[in-house]
Amino acid sequence: MKQILFALVLVIQLPSSGLAQERIKFPVGVSSKVLGYGHLWAAWRRGYFEREGLDVEVVLMRGTAPAVQAMIAGSISAGLLANDGPIAAVEQGMDIAMIAGSSKLTHMLMGGKNYKTWEDLRGATIGSSTLTSGTAFVLRRALKIKGLEYPRDYKLLSVGGTTSSFAAMGAGQIAAALLAVPNAFQAQDAGFNVIGRMADVFPTYLLSAYSVRRSWAEKNRPRVVRFLKAVLQAKKWFEQDKKAAVEFLAREFQLTPTLAEKGLDYYLTNQAWHPELEIEMDGLKTVVDI
Repeated sequence: MKQILFALVLVIQLPSSGLAQERIKFPVGVSSKVLGYGHLWAAWRRGYFEREGLDVEVVLMRGTAPAVQAMIAGSISAGLLANDGPIAAVEQGMDIAMIAGSSKLTHMLMGGKNYKTWEDLRGATIGSSTLTSGTAFVLRRALKIKGLEYPRDYKLLSVGGTTSSFAAMGAGQIAAALLAVPNAFQAQDAGFNVIGRMADVFPTYLLSAYSVRRSWAEKNRPRVVRFLKAVLQAKKWFEQDKKAAVEFLAREFQLTPTLAEKGLDYYLTNQAWHPELEIEMDGLKTVVDI
């Protein structure tokens, strides 16, 4: 366990100040476009990367595995990914390391209109985006803690993303589904029930982080530092100008202003974004354990 955790993390110290140099291409892969990754989009759209001398392009990739492969191949400089991917890569001996934390779990288990408690799910079919993702394992572990064993006590059905989960619950195809903020609030507004918050079950779980190819980052530490400075500045902008941040998030992620505000408030109030992009080792250990 200690060897895996040591291999996962590359320590990057941010200087308090510094002048941007010439603009350097720095493509970044991201496994999905969700509000939890909003600080990356803010750093890109609002010019924080440019001020640090980086020519960043955010590349939306089809999941975590392609992003890891792109880092290994050198076609992207960094990735913002769910951590089950980089952990699996390190366990397979790949040259991947995490350099900064991003977000904790914001997912909530939302139940259909006749499902209000964990016990109500006994014998039911529960939806998951996939059956092998990190959040699928989180869901199974949470249900086990609540006394429900898979597959004895419930079935899992791969239903895809948020839109499909809404449709499947509305049609009665599944009893419940795991949804992240702000989509969980959208489901609640539509009459679905909050059965449980994953953050209450796993309060330190490190859901996502910024990862790099270790050997490349060690040779290009100054530009990695500039990249992280820009992301941190964008995150702090969310805290300093919430009104403008809500407008940005609503526009960029195609949310209603109310949903964007609820989502931002949740992330800030619950410190779901790591305050200084730090990697909490307890949270990382929880991911490895699950």
